[in-house]
Amino acid sequence: MRFEENYAVFLKSHLAQRSGERRGRLERGHAHAESQFLRNVWWPLHGDFEGLHPEYEVSDWRGRSYFADFAWLPGDGELKLLFEIKGYAAHVRDMDRQKYCHELNRETFLHAMGYQVISFAYDDVEQRPELCINLLRMVFSRYHPERAPVSRGLLAERELIRLAVQLARPIRPVDVERHFELNHKTAVLMLQKVTAKGWLRPVHRGKGERIVSYELVRGVMDYL
Repeated sequence: MRFEENYAVFLKSHLAQRSGERRGRLERGHAHAESQFLRNVWWPLHGDFEGLHPEYEVSDWRGRSYFADFAWLPGDGELKLLFEIKGYAAHVRDMDRQKYCHELNRETFLHAMGYQVISFAYDDVEQRPELCINLLRMVFSRYHPERAPVSRGLLAERELIRLAVQLARPIRPVDVERHFELNHKTAVLMLQKVTAKGWLRPVHRGKGERIVSYELVRGVMDYL
């Protein structure tokens, strides 16, 4: 089925499971921003709505109900991701100091309760969905169990790319040695292998005779 058909079934199913205020919240709260996230970001990346719950009710640190735009609960009980689509007007322009404090306190409390809160700007969802897709793919690569077996070598290579992102500078063999607890030769071989895949490019010193570090290639996040 296409997106429209799957989306209609998805929403109808969740409405049928709810009553009272929880049903009313889904009818009122699931609006254009949420549907655009599903259409532009979630569906192109994931291809189904399995484990996804719209307008998901959780309690905040005060014991009050809070409805996240989406919760992704794949079923193993360990992974709990909350997704928020934040428009500028509601989350920045119209926010006072108390609302700002409450939002930060809520996210910290949810983190303590085992949830990971992932926020996207509505403007990006609407105008730059490919950026949201790439970022969400990176999130899934860290939390979502692979649907197909992945070798330990590939997992290590992905972790090396994440390390390079975190460093925010060209990565050196010594960085790989420290992070993976490897000897120098093995660290260099690992960098060379990732470079051969086109994920990194060497940075030379002087006239180009010696490679001193490696920098990320544009678009490498698509592979994570």
